[in-house]
Amino acid sequence: MKTTGNTILITGGTSGIGHGLAVRFHEAGNKVIIAGRRKELLDQIATEHPGIESIVLDVADPASITRAADTLAATHPRLNVLVNNAGIMLPENLLDPASLPVAEDHVTTNLLGTIRMTYAFLPHLVTRDDAVVMNITSALAFVPLPITPTYNATKAALRSFSESLRVQLAGTPVQVIEVAPPGVRTTLMGQQDAENAMPLDEFLTETLTLLSTQPDAKEIVVERAKFVRYAEANGTYDQVLAMLSGVGA
Repeated sequence: MKTTGNTILITGGTSGIGHGLAVRFHEAGNKVIIAGRRKELLDQIATEHPGIESIVLDVADPASITRAADTLAATHPRLNVLVNNAGIMLPENLLDPASLPVAEDHVTTNLLGTIRMTYAFLPHLVTRDDAVVMNITSALAFVPLPITPTYNATKAALRSFSESLRVQLAGTPVQVIEVAPPGVRTTLMGQQDAENAMPLDEFLTETLTLLSTQPDAKEIVVERAKFVRYAEANGTYDQVLAMLSGVGA
C-alpha cells in the first residue's frame, strides 16, 4: 500500500483506531472520508480537521451501505482504499439469555457490516490502480478473550474472510491487508485508561511505519500483539488463553 496520495474511506472513523487512522492518513497527504452514524460528530471532526470529509453510514444497515457506495462513486471517483474498521466489543455471559442480542449485534456489525461493505465497494475498487481493502481484525482472532466470545469469533471470521478475499482478488489491482491490533487505549471496552493496553498514538505510529516499510504486506501486527498472534505457533496458546481468561473475570 502506498501511504500518500490515496482517497481513503474509513468506517467507524469517529473514534478510537478509526479516528486515529483518519487523522494520520490525512496528515500524510491522503484524501480521507470518515464514515459513521452520527452526523453531528462527523461534522465536528471535519471542522476540527479541515480537509477530512465525512459521510453518514451505518454498517449494520444494508440500505445505508448501498446509498454510501452510490454517493461516493459519484462524489469521489478516485476512491481507492476501503478501511473496514467499524465494530463493537461488549462482554457476554453465555449462560444469560439476555446476552444473545449482544452476540447478534456483534455478528451484524463486525462481520456482516464488513462483508457487505466489501461487496458494495469492490466493483469500484477493482477499477482503481493501487486499490486496497484493509480489514481491522484483532489479535483476539488468534487467542480469544473469553468474556467477549462473539467479538473474538467475528474477528476470527474476518481473518478467514480476508484470506479468501486476497486469493479471489489475485490478478486484480486490489491489495488485501489485515491489521490485527492488541488491546489499545480507546473507549472500546472502556480501555481508554487501561495500563495493560497499548497507547493509541504508539499503535498508530508503529502501524503506519509498518505500512510504509512493508508496502506489499498482507498482515500488520505490532510488537505488542505478537505474543497473542503467534501463541499457537510458539506453543504458548494454553498459557496465553489462561492469562486472557483472568481478564475481566
